[in-house]
Order: sequence, then structure tokens, then C-alpha cells
Amino acid sequence: MHPLANPKAIVQLGQARFTVLTPRLIRMEWTSAMPFVDNATLTIINRDLPVPRFTSTTQDGYLVIKTDELELRYKKGSGKFTEQNLSVTSLDKKHAFSWEPGKKQKGNLKGTYRTLDNFDGDYHIWDKKKMELEDGLLATDGWTLIDDSQKLLFDNAEWPWVTERPAKDYQDFYFFGYGKQYKKALFDFTQIAGKVPLPPRYAFGYWWSRYWSYSENEVRDVVENFEEHNIPLDVFVIDMDWHETDSLRAKYDVFDQTKHWTGWTWNKRLFTDPPKALSWMKTQNLKVTLNLHPASGIAPFEEPYKRMAEDLNFDTTTKANIPYEGSNKKYMQALFGKVLHPMEKMGVSFWWLDWQQWPNDKKIKNLNNTWWLNYVFFTDMERNASVRPLLYHRWGGLGNHRYQLGFSGDAVISWKSLAFQPYFTSAASNVLYGYWSHDIGGHQFGPGSDQKLDPELYVRWMQYGALSPIFRSHSSKNAHLNKEVWNFSGEYYDALKSAIDLRYELAPYIYTMARKTYDTGISLCRPLYYDYPEVDAAYNHPSEYLFGDDMLIAPIVAPMDNGQSKVDVWLPEGNNWFEWQTGTLLKGGQKVTRTFALDEYPIYVKAGAIIPAYAKTKNLTKQPDTYSIDVFPGADGSTSVYEDAGNSKKYATEYATTKVVSKHLQGKKQQVIIMPRKGTYEGMPVARSYVVRLVGAEMPTAITVNGKKINYAVEPTPGFWNYNGKTLSVEITLPKASCATQQEIAVQYNQASNIDVNTGLVRKFRQLSKTVTALKFRDADIILPEVVGLCEETNRALSYYPDQFYKTLGYFQTNFSNLPQAVKKATNQANADWFNEQINKLDK
Repeated sequence: MHPLANPKAIVQLGQARFTVLTPRLIRMEWTSAMPFVDNATLTIINRDLPVPRFTSTTQDGYLVIKTDELELRYKKGSGKFTEQNLSVTSLDKKHAFSWEPGKKQKGNLKGTYRTLDNFDGDYHIWDKKKMELEDGLLATDGWTLIDDSQKLLFDNAEWPWVTERPAKDYQDFYFFGYGKQYKKALFDFTQIAGKVPLPPRYAFGYWWSRYWSYSENEVRDVVENFEEHNIPLDVFVIDMDWHETDSLRAKYDVFDQTKHWTGWTWNKRLFTDPPKALSWMKTQNLKVTLNLHPASGIAPFEEPYKRMAEDLNFDTTTKANIPYEGSNKKYMQALFGKVLHPMEKMGVSFWWLDWQQWPNDKKIKNLNNTWWLNYVFFTDMERNASVRPLLYHRWGGLGNHRYQLGFSGDAVISWKSLAFQPYFTSAASNVLYGYWSHDIGGHQFGPGSDQKLDPELYVRWMQYGALSPIFRSHSSKNAHLNKEVWNFSGEYYDALKSAIDLRYELAPYIYTMARKTYDTGISLCRPLYYDYPEVDAAYNHPSEYLFGDDMLIAPIVAPMDNGQSKVDVWLPEGNNWFEWQTGTLLKGGQKVTRTFALDEYPIYVKAGAIIPAYAKTKNLTKQPDTYSIDVFPGADGSTSVYEDAGNSKKYATEYATTKVVSKHLQGKKQQVIIMPRKGTYEGMPVARSYVVRLVGAEMPTAITVNGKKINYAVEPTPGFWNYNGKTLSVEITLPKASCATQQEIAVQYNQASNIDVNTGLVRKFRQLSKTVTALKFRDADIILPEVVGLCEETNRALSYYPDQFYKTLGYFQTNFSNLPQAVKKATNQANADWFNEQINKLDK
């Protein structure tokens, strides 16, 4: 915390003080009695910023402060700020605005909400009310005012603690004037309210969570099933049954909580030896988090009761609970020192807090318990743990972005809930709360439900979850809610597993974007209007969102019709967009209606984007030896791939980046350069291998690496290149080499060719193969017509016979529409009609 501003940024006029923090941000204070407040507040912790260029003059009895973007006017000696004596106006005539105290915003773009508990979409099933999101930091008005006048303060202790403001009439305003510069406004907020900490790399993997009274045997069974099914996993969440419970039907205690809702004693009926259980999970490279409900304090029957009582000098003869006192520093220090730190040493990686009780502290007025718990738990780990701090709790209010992960609570299982979550998640970026963790698949059935989990709904939710900030399945304690992937079969199993695999494939891209969140305040999942603030359509498609810098997601939030999901998508202008899972390059600046099978999802990659990926990995504790560099078609591009030690607290200064550039040159040539890595961190690998994938590319005639020609191989082989007919991609496998050296790939394509491979052929190949397989199960004795067999095997032929690339593709394109006629001669009418229907879906 650096709450004292540079004196050169301050203009004081009697009882009024103005601090110019950035060209778009000014602090405005008025006090009825000196001194001014220089403490950090719960929201604002840093005012010591580089002093921006500004002037301060007196004109006609007014103090006039001008930055490059704002003009502030205050009437000298006029006292408390009012609409008569204070105003701020924009110097940008294109996005003109003016403000004075009391003026109301009209176009706030909203922020977030504490919890999704009992919400079906945005509608509360018991209160019968629609959710009203809190206001955010951005508005179409072009300005935002944060009134910090009543915010509690931090003291100046080594571990800063909450303290109340002096009792006096005080105005403490922060005026943000940004016009349409939304990203700059968010960055300005990070400068005074703190950065969004970078979560450890493992947090971006898959989390398994279920409210269930797991025993250690059951935990081992679940983990071993993940292994058996080759499903990646990073975090295992153990809900409240890790401690002694009396079930939710128990008696209420003096704190109006059911007995054992709060718990601190391991349940030995389920975990015979907790340290050994946690030790085994560590051998599986899993992080473990336990659920906490701290509201009832420490009861006499709890194992740490005596230690806590001794530390707090608490009278145990009454056999009363040691009451929870979140604002009592000594109580919280004892709770950590005597209860939680020993369990962390035992193997608990971080804590899942679940505060649902009285909203404010009982001793300090207006101290929000959720906000304060977030601060205390996160900063304790920050101060005492050797690894990067992580907390998993609910939203407590502005400033809580400093304490990362949000647990959004117990949403109803429904299509409405799925439809609401993409907007809810991206809007939260407007308060920098960019790491919501939802109960993927929903938490609980709603009133009147048939108590059956719809597999299609769960698949679509998991596909969205893989493209959300934190990917965690969870559900209520219900024997009908079995979300383990292996409990599904056929296409549902395949689609669920593919969603998790995609998450791990994209891990380097996600982690790179998370670093950008730390640096800039721009969240991984954010609204379209961040990048397209001048376009009305960017505000009118709230379910669409940007997933990092180079992807746009249009979630599927409704059931399929006749085996297809129809989605209306707005593709912003400025570049074309590659529909990744169908292999279709679409023009930007248009609205399109697209259809998707169960195993497809609307992921749009900017033309020319370069996406770093992992080739294959099942856990993010360590980085794999091989990275993939996916170069997308349609334009030139570049990226900078971020890496660090993964869980080190030194990431702010100890990290490395690798720049990758792709260029299209005259004569149908393409060049990809992987530049020498810059930076350093502990444990950084010296060498690495790469697979460079030129997505949506035709067959090259020659490829060189660092000036030397490399040969073709049918299968991926280090030092060779191959063609992946399933994805229509060129794959160049580079042997392991020093990361300090540059690698340059030159690709020559057939100059006489004008074929376009990015017209949805990838989808046609994949779905034709599935259709032909399904046809055999309808008619096991069918003799496939030659044209059907050859078309179904096109992807293989492309890989096996590179010299016949254009002939093979031409044959497919010529004959695809005629396949139903050929099948009609080989099977009965019902099968022929079915096949025709499937082909017609693909041929649209």
C-alpha cells in the first residue's frame, strides 16, 4: 500500500484538496476540519503515482485544473462541494461530457453481484425478484464517480487492519473521465485500487467439486477414474463433510447456525488419517481446498478449542463457543496460527470460504464480512505462505478484485441459468472481478424439476465452462447429480471429455491473458464494447464475449432442434474471424446465423491470430516439454507467450516471454519466426520443442527451418512436417532446441492454386465420418458405395498422399452433395432418408 500521493500532484485550497492521479482521474476532497485523510481505504490503497501533466490556475475566482483530458473548476472559498461550485468537463469534443456533484449516471454498464444462490437465470426462485447487478466502473456517459467518503480505513500496521474514519463532515470523491476509453479507465482503477493478482497456473486447470460426504476411499476412486479415463485434473475440492457434521437437520446453535455447520475437526469416520490422505493427493499432483463456514466460532467439542482458548485467554469453564470476531485482529491471528496454518502444513493448498450469515461485522459499523474475510484470508497467505496466494470466496464489493477467485454460489440447474452466466461473468470485469468460478452444470434442481440431469444441458455448460475464467464442476448433495464424465456415454461422454481437453490445450493462451489482466486490469472474459466502444452492436449482444485478445465466444444456451444448435452471432469488423471447430473463415462486420452439432462450439479466432497451446498435458503443476503454436489463417499476426514458475510469489519480476510472428510474403510464401525468449525465472527450462500448426492451410510444396529443407512424414515426427487432414493444418514438429535461439520457418505454397480450404470442410469431414459410422449401425451389412468410402476417408488421403492434395479435395467437393443418391442404392429407404437428412445439414 502506498496511500500518500506525490506532493507535486496535489493542489490544496483551504479545506479543499485536489490530487491529479492520471490524465483521466482526479481525487477531490473537502473536510470540515483538518487534517485530510491520507490513510489507505478498503477500496483505494495507492495514490503515489507518476505525476501526469497538468496546469493549475485561477480564473474569475475559480481554481481551474487542466489535464490533457479533463478540466476541473472549483469556486474558491465556497466550501463543501455542490453543483454550484464544482464541475468537471471533458476536453475531448468527440466524447464530450460534464459533471457536477449530484449528477446521476444514465448508462452504467454494471458490475457484478454477491451470489447466484437460488437464482434461475437472473430470477430468484424464492424472492420472486430479478437480480439487480451493482453499478460498475464504466458507463456510456463517459465518466464515473467513486464516493469514498464513508469507506473504512486501513491503519499503518505491518499487517494493515481496519480502522474507522474520524467523525467529521468529509467528502472524498474519485472522478474518472474516460469517454469511450474503457480499458484506460480500468487500468487507472488498478493504479489506485491495486492490481488483479495472477492466480497460480494450476487454478486454470479443471477442478472437481461435489457436495458429498467423500471418504478417502471414494476420493481415491474418483482420482483414479480421472486417470483411467485420461481426463486432466488439477484441483480437488472437498466440501464441508471433511469435518464433523450433524447434517443440515441438526439443531441451531446460539449463532443461529446448525450445529457443525461451522467445523474445524477432521471427520475420522471418513478420513482415517488426514495427513496421509493429503500426502497421497500431493503425489497425484493435485491441489486440495476445503470448505469453511466460520460463523459459529470455535465450539467446545472442536479439536483446536483448547489451543484457541489459551491463545485468546478465553474462559473455558462456561463451555461456550469462542465467538467469531472477524474484525478482532487477535482472534484472526489465533485462528490462522492455531487452526488453519497447521492444516496448510498438512497439505491444504488454499481455502474455500462460504460466508452466508450476517452481512456486516458486529463491532465495526459497515464493515462487510465477505469483503473483510477476503482481505484477511488472502493477505494472511500472502504474508505467510511460500507460494502464490489464492482464495475462493464470494464477491464482497469494490476493491475485492485484489482477492481473485469468486465462488458464485448455488444456481438453479436450467437453460436460463446457463444463458445468464456468460453475461454475468463478462460484466464482472467492469469491477475487475475477472475470476468467477461457477458451479458448472448448475448446483441444484429448481422447484417442480423431475430431478434428472439433462446430458445436453450439462455438455453445453461444460463447453462454456472450458471457456470461462475458472473451470469447476459442482452440485448439491443429491444422488441424482452424478456429473463425473464417466457416468455419461456415447456422444455426451466424448463431448464432455473434449471440453476438458480443450481447456488444457488452451492453458498457455489463458495464462498469458491472465498475466495481461495483472498488467492492465483487462479480464480474460470481457464484453465486446471494450474493443468496439463506438459500435452499437457491441452493447446489444451481452451473451457474446471476448476470451482474451484473440477469441470471441458466442455461447450455446438453448437446446438443440433436430440435432443442431442455432446461434446468432455478431462478428465485429476490423478483421475476419475463423470459426475454429468447423474450419470456416467468415468476414467481420456482419451478423450471421450458424448451426452446431453437440461436439461443436462457436469459438471465433481473429484472422491471423497466433494461439499458444499445450500439445498434451493432464496437469498444470508443471509445464510440458512441448508447446504448440497455432497460426490461424486470413492475416499476418504476432503474439507474446508468457511463462513463469507457476506458483511463485515472485511473478511480478521473474517471468519470461517468447514473441512469435507470422507473415505472408509475395509468391504464396509464409514465414513464422519464434524469437529468442526474454526474461528469467527459477526453474526455467533451457530448451523446448515446438509443434507449429498452420491452421486452415493448403498443402505446401516445400518447408525450410532455419534455411534447411525438412521432409514430409505421414505422422508427426521431430524434424519433419506432416499434414493433418482432420483439421486441414500443416504441422511442423521442431526438435528440442535452446529457447535462447531464434527459429525461422519458411513455407512455400503452390502458386498456381486458388483453392479455399476454409469453407467448413473440417466440419464436413468430421460429421461425414460420424454419419457413415452411424449408418453402419443402422445397416451392418451395407456395402458402402465407392464414392461414399472415398469421401469419408478424405482426411486420411490428404495426409497419406500429399502429391494428390488438390485431386483429393476436388473429388470430395465434387461428390459430397451426391452421396445421398449413392447411399440410396445401397440400403433401404428409411436409412437413405436418414442419411440424406444428415448430409443436408452439412451442405447448408
